[in-house]
Amino acid sequence: MSIEQPTPQKPKKHFWNRKKEKELTLDDITIVDNDMLKRAVGAAALGNAMEWFDFGVYSYLAVTIGKVFFPAANGPAQLIATFGAFAAAFLIRPIGGLVFGPLGDKIGRQKVLAITMIMMAIGTFCIGLIPSYQSIGIAAPLLLLAARLLQGFSTGGEYGGAATFIAEYSTDNRRGFMGSFLEFGTLGGYLIGATLVTAMTSVFTPQQMLDWGWRIPFFIAAPLGIFGLYVRLKLEETPAFQQHMEKQEALEHSKPRLGLFQLLNKYRGQMLKCIGLVLLFNVSNYMLTSYMPSYLTGILGLSELSSLLLIMVVMFVMMPLTLMSGHWTDKLGRRPVIAGGAIGLIVFSVPCLMLISSGNMWLVFLGLIILGLIHTCFSGTMPATLPALFATDIRYSALAIGFNISVSLFGGTTPLITAWLVDTSHNLLMPAYYLMAAGVIGLITVYTLRETARKPLAGSGPAVANKAEAMSLLKKLKQKKLKNTSSDSKHGK
Repeated sequence: MSIEQPTPQKPKKHFWNRKKEKELTLDDITIVDNDMLKRAVGAAALGNAMEWFDFGVYSYLAVTIGKVFFPAANGPAQLIATFGAFAAAFLIRPIGGLVFGPLGDKIGRQKVLAITMIMMAIGTFCIGLIPSYQSIGIAAPLLLLAARLLQGFSTGGEYGGAATFIAEYSTDNRRGFMGSFLEFGTLGGYLIGATLVTAMTSVFTPQQMLDWGWRIPFFIAAPLGIFGLYVRLKLEETPAFQQHMEKQEALEHSKPRLGLFQLLNKYRGQMLKCIGLVLLFNVSNYMLTSYMPSYLTGILGLSELSSLLLIMVVMFVMMPLTLMSGHWTDKLGRRPVIAGGAIGLIVFSVPCLMLISSGNMWLVFLGLIILGLIHTCFSGTMPATLPALFATDIRYSALAIGFNISVSLFGGTTPLITAWLVDTSHNLLMPAYYLMAAGVIGLITVYTLRETARKPLAGSGPAVANKAEAMSLLKKLKQKKLKNTSSDSKHGK
């Protein structure tokens, strides 16, 4: 006689049936070497400083460069042509990201950052060597374009790598503050470039600047690049990447690497968030640092020296405020700080541009300083926020691709598009409307984010400053686990 087998029932999900999570041990916590962290932050910030030294020089010399390489055009057309060459470097940045990002996830962050450093230096140095249009004709602007493309290709792997490098070296509780040094380097590099151009403008005659003076800042890139390369070659790989590679080596079959389309498809939500945040960050950045100097001179008619000095003072004020923003983002969270900046752009962009367009020096300065204060909400926050969007194994690739797609489409093109909008519409408030649109997109993006302040990076264990902090963390986790177990038992879960 056959016995009818009962239909198997799924076990109830009592707390004793739950899958036991691996208990965190001291070996799972990274204790960060403070000296190595400082060196890592310094080396990453130096590369960013060099990149923005070039941007500062190029932006401040835009009018002169236009006369050297595009002499046949009138003033506004020269400016647009010069910013066109500027924007061209950004159009190739995604290709650099596609090359250097996956390479950074394969061979390590430190090696790729050394490569991008020397390539940036070569591209910048070559601009200073290019003869004028009067000497070699159309070949001059073509060579300028080629040098800018080399710069753009190398910088495609720079920011994503530098931000990843600092984020993976930092402790969880201070990642925002340490990451803000990356943008401190940005402002410092820009300020050094701007100061150099300002000093030269006050010492040399306009003709001397046109003939040979403009080349000097670009030649300085060579020794800066060699020093930066030396510093980066002395660094060790990040703890997070070392742990990832050890896990990969321990597996019999390494996890296959995702192709570009697989990466974009699997992480499209995170990619879109990255693009939205970078749009917000870089539109305000390039509007202030790259477009405003030429706007003040070419559109409002302020003297070159006055325009340069105004922007320099704003950059100087922004440097400590960026570090302060990074500190507060560790306390308050990333989302509130970024959202506050986005709302600031929406509310204050038009009033700021009205102040700037007044032509009164004090009102111009007030408008610029308000925009600068708003921008520090992003500059002090993004270097920690963006790497936290992705896991260790794809962090460099995903960040480099997402960051550079957004910069290429919306950031680097900001000066060109804004110059064209003002020229065609004759509306001096066009820059404000552009900033407001970026603020709206940024605010929507922030709404979709989860908070990552004071939390481990995806794919990594906790990172702390010392053993005492590690023991304190283990104690807190144990207490939390006991509390949850007691609560589950009490409610019969």
